Amino acid sequence: MIDKKHITNRFIKYITIDTESDPNNPAFPSSDKQWDLAKVLVKELEQIGMQDVDLDENCYIMATLPSNIDYKVPTIGFVSHIDTSPDFTGKNINPQIIENYDGKDIVLNKEKNIILSSSYFDDLLQYKGQTIITTDGTTLLGADDKAGITEIVTAMEYLIQHPEIKHGKIRICFTPDEEVGKGAHLFDVEKFGADWAYTMDGSQIGELEYENFNAASAKVTITGKIVHPGYAKGKMINSMLIANEFIATLPVQEVPEKTEGYEGFFHLHDIKGNVEETVLEYIIRDHDLELFEKRKKLIQKIANDFNNKYNQEIIKVEIKNQYFNMKEKIIPVMHIVDMAEEVMKDLGITPLIKAIRGGTDGSQLSYKGLPCPNIFAGGHNFHGRFEYVPVESMIKATEVIIGIAKKVIKK
Repeated sequence: MIDKKHITNRFIKYITIDTESDPNNPAFPSSDKQWDLAKVLVKELEQIGMQDVDLDENCYIMATLPSNIDYKVPTIGFVSHIDTSPDFTGKNINPQIIENYDGKDIVLNKEKNIILSSSYFDDLLQYKGQTIITTDGTTLLGADDKAGITEIVTAMEYLIQHPEIKHGKIRICFTPDEEVGKGAHLFDVEKFGADWAYTMDGSQIGELEYENFNAASAKVTITGKIVHPGYAKGKMINSMLIANEFIATLPVQEVPEKTEGYEGFFHLHDIKGNVEETVLEYIIRDHDLELFEKRKKLIQKIANDFNNKYNQEIIKVEIKNQYFNMKEKIIPVMHIVDMAEEVMKDLGITPLIKAIRGGTDGSQLSYKGLPCPNIFAGGHNFHGRFEYVPVESMIKATEVIIGIAKKVIKK
């Protein structure tokens, strides 16, 4: 159905354009290089025959595949993001293509002894006999989310080339800055005009997600007092030692490396400090809204306890909500999840319906009025040197998009 070489070449073309976003730049997009891929995509969408192709001033790309039926059905959408994570470099990506994978370790970089181990990353074993695209161990791959873009463009191209496949109006959008949490901030839901959409931004084949974390950030600023250490008794307040005590007061088991499934956590991801001031940067996550609120209150309570202990405001806490669990917005329209699940089953794919241990543009879009579950794009080990994607998974994801387009008109 989908040409393997064609989809592989398209994916490689996209990933070799560096689009790493910048978490420290408030501009849209946060990095100018995202425009490089955006312009390539606009040209390609026009070439394959998409209509209303538009690249706005904030680097959002929207386009339309018009309906080819003479009766009204819901307008659906598909969304992916063009940026790659700043967690690891996406510059000078050198992909490797492993045909007929044998199930053994994959040497990514012989010179640097970087190995993609099938015993450590045992998900690899389910793709034995398939074609796998990896990095060379020095960059990420960019399957998050250029696999999703590849699948959407390929599906639209296939539907255009096969007008005998009947479908309603389809809208697509490629967003900037998803990896730095801003992907949906300037998304114009009214302009997009879809009744619902799907982000093609999941991981392994079969993933179908409509739950995600409730998320907040917490900046904990601890103020100390520097005094000459030789005369410091009863006078010095070492903010770094207080920070250590603060860290130890939080539940030690409720951290990312010790939690899974629906378990929430506190994640300390950055520390900067000296005697006078130490700043702790946390993210707070929980699927359950009530537990999420309790986590935020706990951080504040610990700070208050320290302030009472020292009889001064030695700790300040700034908590900011980031996004919320989209489940609340999806449950009233669960037929859109059921539809995707049915399509997967029709294609012989076992649906893996689970909660996202992270965020997604779909969460923010759902709260903006565009219900938006998440479908697998096929990649694994995102944001690092061990990222890979099976070509067969990208083909299946493309077929899921086409299958949803076909099923909408039968509902």
